[in-house]
Amino acid sequence: MGELDMRTESAFRRRIIANASVCGVLLAAIGFAPVAAQTPDAQHSAVINSYCVICHNADLKTAGLELDSADIANPAANAALWEKVIRKLRTGAMPPAGMPRPNAETYDAVASYLETTLDRVAMTKPDPGRPAIQRLNRTEYANAIRDLLAVDTNIIDIDLLLPNDDSSYGFDNIGDVLTVSPVLMEGYLSAARKISRVALGDVAAGAEGQVYEVPRFLVQWDRMSEDFPLGSRGGLTAEHYFPRDGEYDLRVRLQRNGKTYVVGTEFPRRLDVRLDGEVIKQFTVGGDAPGPRPDEPSSFNQGVFEHYLVDADENLHFRVSVKAGMRKIQLTFPNHISEPEGIFQPPVTDYAYAWDYGHPDLEPAIASLTIDGPYNAGGIGETASRKRILVCTPKAAAEEEACARQILSGLARRAFRRPVSDPDIQDWMALYQVGRSRGDFEDSIRLALQRVLVDPEFLFRIERDPPAARAGDAYRPSDLELASRLSFFLWSSIPDEQLIELADNERLSEPQVLEREVRRMLADPRANALVDNFAGQWLYLRNVEMVWPNPDVYPEFDANLRQSLQRETALFFESQLREDRSVLELLDADYSFLNERLARHYGIPHVYGSHFRRVALTDENRKGLLGQGSILTVTSYATRTAPTIRGKWLLENILGAPPPPPP
Repeated sequence: MGELDMRTESAFRRRIIANASVCGVLLAAIGFAPVAAQTPDAQHSAVINSYCVICHNADLKTAGLELDSADIANPAANAALWEKVIRKLRTGAMPPAGMPRPNAETYDAVASYLETTLDRVAMTKPDPGRPAIQRLNRTEYANAIRDLLAVDTNIIDIDLLLPNDDSSYGFDNIGDVLTVSPVLMEGYLSAARKISRVALGDVAAGAEGQVYEVPRFLVQWDRMSEDFPLGSRGGLTAEHYFPRDGEYDLRVRLQRNGKTYVVGTEFPRRLDVRLDGEVIKQFTVGGDAPGPRPDEPSSFNQGVFEHYLVDADENLHFRVSVKAGMRKIQLTFPNHISEPEGIFQPPVTDYAYAWDYGHPDLEPAIASLTIDGPYNAGGIGETASRKRILVCTPKAAAEEEACARQILSGLARRAFRRPVSDPDIQDWMALYQVGRSRGDFEDSIRLALQRVLVDPEFLFRIERDPPAARAGDAYRPSDLELASRLSFFLWSSIPDEQLIELADNERLSEPQVLEREVRRMLADPRANALVDNFAGQWLYLRNVEMVWPNPDVYPEFDANLRQSLQRETALFFESQLREDRSVLELLDADYSFLNERLARHYGIPHVYGSHFRRVALTDENRKGLLGQGSILTVTSYATRTAPTIRGKWLLENILGAPPPPPP
């Protein structure tokens, strides 16, 4: 982005902050100062007639707006029209440039009068409308399964089982568009069957294989993330579900160049394999490792060539005994590299040499990890999901039905997000009986669990009218419904037991209790969902994955930088939430979260290492969201900036005043 572009961004930021500051003062006055009942000042009507009606009248109907017949003395009679006027006034868009406009005091007085009047009327007779029944979207469904059954949904492939959700206004959790199709219902049934097998285990399951891959252009010259051991570089982390106690085959493949040769084999390097943090296997890669070698080319301009082995990773496999459950497998190399960061990895040509020591191919890198098994399998083992579901174990046949009822009642309470009674689980118990007639106790629980996962009260967020409510009445949601709203907003998941308990005792709606619970929930790691899902869609962070700047113009852009750009904005937004900071800091914060790679890209010195940390900013152009690379990337073309796209993004996402459709 050029210097002129950065100056323009800075000017935009100053104007937005100024407008936001005025709005904040006015909103504070509206929210906390008593509003005296009064008739509208005739001066407000004169201002509208003098500066607005000249274009927005019955004859011209500019932008489809007629203000000559609208009664400013009673704005509530045409609230939608005056809301449009307020938005234009608050953004300073009207009157347009070149047209006369009143002084700032008069201008703000009209906007404040309209806001105050409409807010007062809305408070005296609120009309929240009747929202559509809210279906869980795909993300909420996956998180609900995780929290209900203690199952890592990464192993379920929810994205493959359920179709994409439709979105509206840029978000995929709008109830009006979350419809239910036959394809979706089939997906729910398939997901329920697979989830029940994974959650309780399946002794009949045979050996299966799963491959974890590292993107080809993800440079592995440094510690990859905070999850990796200190002093390591490159590698891969795989959260793998081992369905049963048994033996599993692990096979490692290394990165290759444009042909078939393994890269980085000139010198011997140690490869560590860890299981839940403990080293279980070590290999030596490169150096005198066996395998046929290609012809060695001569050096080129004192560049450094390396030997490429075809089969350098042929022996990187072994078998290990693993207990059932979710386990973390890590592959890492000790960090022998002097430079802390690599560069963009261009495709290697027919030449088998590296240009200089900065070329990433001088060191080996992980391409993939394949896990096969189980072999010589034992029992299912005590996994987290089995402990969560099987809260009792019958010692005799006579105890089975009571135990099944206890298990299903606990599942129903969490799945329905409310207390349950016997009638709620009658259908489930009937399925339990069917399953028991065909198999053992766990088989019958597995069948009943499938019924839980397709129950409408699990798949939908159902809110019922109070018994005494009449048609058109406005009422507050119950505490249990409030708990569900809170958890799906902050966690994109079901409420936990503490939230349900408070709601069941009708204490959640107490202001002090509600504030305490919101703060507790924001401090919980599950609140990362608010960053990933809300900020990811509001700020278009998800779109960073789809933008590939032209490599001829931006040769330094690679997967590492892309991830760093996303991570910066995610951490910045997360800090705003967890620390309850001023909303204005979204636009003018003098700090951000950077690692070495991103700091170097921004030209910020003295930031070392791959971990992100809070860094003070001195460059005005880098302050706030508008100076962050992720925002600039998603509002640009692949080869240059796009003022029109960026301006539209600012109007829609920051000012909440989307531009009108083109003429």
